[in-house]
Amino acid sequence: MITVNNVGLRFGDRKLFENINIKFTPGNCYGLIGANGAGKSTFLKILSGEIEPQTGVVTINPNERIAVLKQDHFQYEEVEVIQVVIRGHARLYEIMQEKDALYMKADFSEEDGMRAAELEGEFAELNGWEAESEAAILLKGLGIAENQHAKKMAELSGADKVKVLLAQALFGKPDILLLDEPTNHLDIKAIQWLEEFLINFENTVIVVSHDRHFLNKVCTHIADLDFSNIQIYVGNYDFWYESSQLAQRMAQETNKKKEEKIKDLQAFIARFSANASKSKQATSRKKLLEKITLDDIKPSSRRYPYISFTPNREIGNDLLTVDGLSKKINGVNVLDHISFTMNKGDKIALIGKNEIAKTTLLEILSGNMEPDSGSYKWGVTTSHSYFPKDHTDFFDGVDVNLVDWLRQFSPEDETESFLRGFLGRMLFSGEEVLKKASVLSGGEKVRCMLSKMMLSGANVLLLDEPTNHLDLESITALNNGLINFKGSIIFTSHDHQFIETIANRIVELTPKGVVDKHMTYNEYLENEPLQKQVATMYS
Repeated sequence: MITVNNVGLRFGDRKLFENINIKFTPGNCYGLIGANGAGKSTFLKILSGEIEPQTGVVTINPNERIAVLKQDHFQYEEVEVIQVVIRGHARLYEIMQEKDALYMKADFSEEDGMRAAELEGEFAELNGWEAESEAAILLKGLGIAENQHAKKMAELSGADKVKVLLAQALFGKPDILLLDEPTNHLDIKAIQWLEEFLINFENTVIVVSHDRHFLNKVCTHIADLDFSNIQIYVGNYDFWYESSQLAQRMAQETNKKKEEKIKDLQAFIARFSANASKSKQATSRKKLLEKITLDDIKPSSRRYPYISFTPNREIGNDLLTVDGLSKKINGVNVLDHISFTMNKGDKIALIGKNEIAKTTLLEILSGNMEPDSGSYKWGVTTSHSYFPKDHTDFFDGVDVNLVDWLRQFSPEDETESFLRGFLGRMLFSGEEVLKKASVLSGGEKVRCMLSKMMLSGANVLLLDEPTNHLDLESITALNNGLINFKGSIIFTSHDHQFIETIANRIVELTPKGVVDKHMTYNEYLENEPLQKQVATMYS
């Protein structure tokens, strides 16, 4: 258990936290959410002891062990992968090192023997004899093959290093597990494995993530960082989001009777009560939900951008034909005779293990890159707008303010008042619109690129990882905007909920061709014969 009493922290004149009083109890998984810059990662560092709060204390049972997902991917370059994982349990690793040193001594004394016996006893209590097999199981679950376990970390790719550090945090059944964006750089199978691991994990978990599907799957509670404080809510992310929106509407509709509002809330809670993340806790969680009152749920202070794509022209039936596209990058064949036809109403999620292949296809379709062979043809009624994964060229060294930046992409000579209003809907208000484009944060750049796309009036959207750098509020707004879009879409994303709620067609690029299915993402993943077919195309 972690008990937080009156914790507060300021950076200069900026107040991050004030008088936080909460408890994190065993058996629960808490999703720590908050706007970008609210202090989520900082709060995790306070819990882990890496940062001292200016006021208050964090109390943890001295017998309990905390594990933290490390962010330095180059910390263990000369260490074997399996040993990096075992180092996640510091005390066990110390014992192993001391034991090895003792047994290597040429003049092994009686005193050394007594010390070795003590260490062996503690080693057995900490399940040391199973350490390597447990570490191997974790690595395998996350997709690190056995032939990589004895390699040095320096030999692994960046994505695999992330998996090893995650395995390190999970190793040895820690009493408290602190995870900051654990799904970053993980593939679908690794995320699914991690979800199952956390669902069955019996101790305390506190996780920060922008992946709503992940939060919905693993979280029993949401810790909402807002108004410089943290409020704990029973339920997953969807429950928190829907209930906070309901509270917002209730606060605005003051003319309605409170009894009617309470009935709405009760009906809403009843619907969510049957949707528990952890089966073991379903009954207790349902009881907690049933006790929630109107006053328990507070409106959020967060702002959501207004994202709406409106085509200037209705799209025809003839959209896009791709015929035998092939492309090599640095001598490697990333696209090999790719063919498909895009139809009216299609919202295609482009998936696959090769990130370069997906980006290359979108670059070709947007006209930014030429294929080595094959062809593609856009229909005469189509107009497309592209969101590239790497959009730094739009901002680096661009010494204009946001109004002038956006003006260059406006199909008409719009007034400054119009452009300011447009930027305001994207959360750039007041003097913020006079910022230089070159100094924007990652999330601000993405919102500008989305503004550019909205201004275009295109009826086909091409988007390559558009949720990168966005906070949950902006992801939700973009998600809803694309659901409501009347045109067609080809997009890539690692956000499960984003794909599931937008796509009506899945196109997977494999080394042996395309797997093309008109179905939802969940249907695609749950179709076992199809997944076996896909697996053979990667082998």
